[in-house]
Amino acid sequence: MSRPIARLLARALAVVLFAAPLVAAPALAQDKTATSGLGVAGPVVHGTPDDPLRDPREKHLKNVKQLTFGGQNAEAYFSYDGRRIIFMSTRESYKCDQIFIMDADGSNVHLESTGMGRTTCGYFYADGKHVLYSSTHLAGDSCPPRPDYSHGYVWAVYSSFQIYYATDDGKILKPLTKGPGYNAEATLSRDGKMIVFTSSRDGDLDIYTMKADGTGLRRLTNVVGYDGGPVFSPDGKWIAYRAHHPSGEQEITRYKSLLARDLVEPNEMDLYVMRADGSDQQQITKLGGASFAPSFFPDSRRIIFASNYENPGSSRFELYAINRDSSALEQVTHVGGFSAFPQFSPDGKKLVFISNRGAKVPHELNVFVADWVP
Repeated sequence: MSRPIARLLARALAVVLFAAPLVAAPALAQDKTATSGLGVAGPVVHGTPDDPLRDPREKHLKNVKQLTFGGQNAEAYFSYDGRRIIFMSTRESYKCDQIFIMDADGSNVHLESTGMGRTTCGYFYADGKHVLYSSTHLAGDSCPPRPDYSHGYVWAVYSSFQIYYATDDGKILKPLTKGPGYNAEATLSRDGKMIVFTSSRDGDLDIYTMKADGTGLRRLTNVVGYDGGPVFSPDGKWIAYRAHHPSGEQEITRYKSLLARDLVEPNEMDLYVMRADGSDQQQITKLGGASFAPSFFPDSRRIIFASNYENPGSSRFELYAINRDSSALEQVTHVGGFSAFPQFSPDGKKLVFISNRGAKVPHELNVFVADWVP
C-alpha cells in the first residue's frame, strides 16, 4: 500500500491499490486550483522555463522530469545501482496493474510480470538481476473483481496475492510466500538480506520479515488493525510503516467483518516506526486523514511520505518530510492534486515519486524524478 493508498477513486486508486486516495474530487475547470485531486485532470504547474514541472515553492526539488506519459503508474522504486526503476502500471492492453521495468531516464520500458491477474509492489534485489512482486495470477488469468463499494470506500486486500521471486527479464523462479491470506507490500533491506512485507496469514493485517530467499519468517506487529507499507531504513536498524488500529468494540467488529471479505477502509492512517526486530513501536504522526508511503532519507533519521491531512477524505495528497522522532514536519511538494510514493536514489541525489501534475485526464498518474536539494 502498500502500499494501499495510491491508488483511488473508483478506478484510479482502486487501481493503485496500495496507496490510493480516498474520494473523488468534484469536477473543476482545466486550470485547476492548487487543491484539485484525482477526479479531474492534473494540476497545472506554473514552473520556470528551465524547470517547467517544478513549482517554485518546491525548494528541495530541481530538474523535475516526467518519465511516463499516460495510464495509472505507481510505486516506482530504484534498483540498487540507481540505473533502473521498477513500477506498477495500468496501461493500454492491460485492464489492471502489471509490473514494468525501465531505465532511470524513462527509456527501455518492458513488462516484468506475467500480464495475467493483478500485481503490486515490485522491488529489485541487490544483485540487479532479480526482483520480487506480488501477483494474483495463479488464482486466474483475469483481473480479480473490484471491491464492493456498498460497504463504503474500501480497498481490496486479495487473499490470492502471493509474493514471487523472478529474474529481471520476467521469469518467475519461485513463490516466496504461500497461502492462505494476502501477502504483498514487500520491500528489501539495503544490504539485500531481508524482506519486510504485509500479510493476513494469521487473521489480521500485520508486518512480517523473512530472509531474501523466503525462509526465516517472523511476525513483528500484533495490534488489531491494518499495519502495512513497511520499509527498512538504509542503516537497517529501523522500519517505517503506516497503520490504523480501530478502537472500541464497534470499530473492531467492523474492521474484522470487512477483512473477512478481503476488504479494508483506508480513510485514516498514520506513520509508525519500529526497530528492525519489531521492538520500540512508536506512532510518529497524528495528522488526521491518511498518511502513507513512508521512505527514509539516506541518513535513516528523516522520513518522506504522502498525506492528505490538509484535505482529509480527499485524493489531494502532497509529499512531506518528518524526523523519526516526530519533529520538524515540512511540506515538500506544492502543486496540489496527488503526489505520493517517494523514494531516494541509493546515492541520495535524486527523488522518484508519483504525481498527477500536468495529467491530461482524470486518474492519470505518472512517474517523475527530480534532483534532491538538501
